[in-house]
Amino acid sequence: MMNRLLQSVVNGLVRTGNLTVTGPKGKSVHFGDGSGQHVHVAIHTRHAEIAIALDPTLALPEAYMDGEIDIVEGDVFELVRIAFQNMGPAGVEAVWARAIEGIRYGLRRVHQLNNAARSRANVHSHYDLSGELYRLFLDTDMQYSCAYFERPDMTLEEAQEAKKRHLAAKLRMSPQLSVLDIGSGWGGLGLYLARHFDASVLGVTLSTEQHAVSTQRAQSEHLENHVHFELRDYRDLQERFDRIVSVGMFEHVGVNHFQTYFDKAASLLKPDGVMLMHTIGRSGRPVATNAFIRKYIFPGGYIPSMSEILPAIERSGLAVTDVEVLRLHYAETLKAWRERFLANRDKAKALYDERFCRMWEFYLAASEASFRWQDLVVFQIQLTKSNAVLPITRDYIAEAEDDLRGESSDEPSPRRRNRQREDG
Repeated sequence: MMNRLLQSVVNGLVRTGNLTVTGPKGKSVHFGDGSGQHVHVAIHTRHAEIAIALDPTLALPEAYMDGEIDIVEGDVFELVRIAFQNMGPAGVEAVWARAIEGIRYGLRRVHQLNNAARSRANVHSHYDLSGELYRLFLDTDMQYSCAYFERPDMTLEEAQEAKKRHLAAKLRMSPQLSVLDIGSGWGGLGLYLARHFDASVLGVTLSTEQHAVSTQRAQSEHLENHVHFELRDYRDLQERFDRIVSVGMFEHVGVNHFQTYFDKAASLLKPDGVMLMHTIGRSGRPVATNAFIRKYIFPGGYIPSMSEILPAIERSGLAVTDVEVLRLHYAETLKAWRERFLANRDKAKALYDERFCRMWEFYLAASEASFRWQDLVVFQIQLTKSNAVLPITRDYIAEAEDDLRGESSDEPSPRRRNRQREDG
């Protein structure tokens, strides 16, 4: 017979869906209303049964990583779909599970004491993995953040190019500006701004792997006189910039350091400058970082709610001039990454091992599901020091995107397609 506690937890969670769970003794129990794709999970050990019952958020992915459970029918994504479609952002509703999540929320400031040394260690654990791993699933420009799907039929490469256009347009870029890229990754955005605007870009990162790759890319494109990538903590900078952009970095700042982040940004931004921050966020109330993600994927990471971001901005003296919430764009990005990773899974296993592949598969699947059926979104927040810096309507954003897209492009822009329909 299946562990009664686990059966009670799953029965209370899975109201819709089509899930079968087989326990270590071979007994199978069905859960849900039978709708949707059937998923069959086999639990091989008593240890996994008890651990999942007590702390499903962490123990389920750990059991999958360690081979203590297998998915006999369906896949990881379909399993987390059933779970996430049935539960709220705070997780499983069992009393003890809520208590564990409450403790995690209470300890979040301890988990996010991201001083300079700890920030470097956190970055090293994820971003200094082999570049070959990331090449297995990212686009050709190595963009490791949410793409922008202007059309549903866009390829990942096209959507990541659209993301860079969208960011540049919101930055109100013009030739020969100085730009700071906080968390510059593999250098794609900094190189894009230098290439299209003759900008003088400083990209800072704490990842030695990303720094090496981005520096080599600048040299190979003969842009080293326009783009400099440095291994520096943004908190150590003293220069001032016309533009500041930060994509996918704020998630690593930690709630203890939000005020430091915006105060520093304010000191680095010129009086007539523009800053754009692109970060994963929550549309709901603050909750603790997912235990699996914090332990295995992004130690020290935290996904903020808007209510946690805005007070720090207000106290810094920066003014919010535009906010856009990208909803399913990251779900589609993660879907593309997951499909590419699975297509190259054998290559990833050759780089690491089966346990790593199971961990990465769960990470990508659960992240996609979080953007589809939980409360994760992306915030793009534009900031200035003066109300007069930017035009008073948002038309300039689409106009700049059209200019970047190029009037000679074979693919007409959304605005040009609309005009063509109106003229026709």
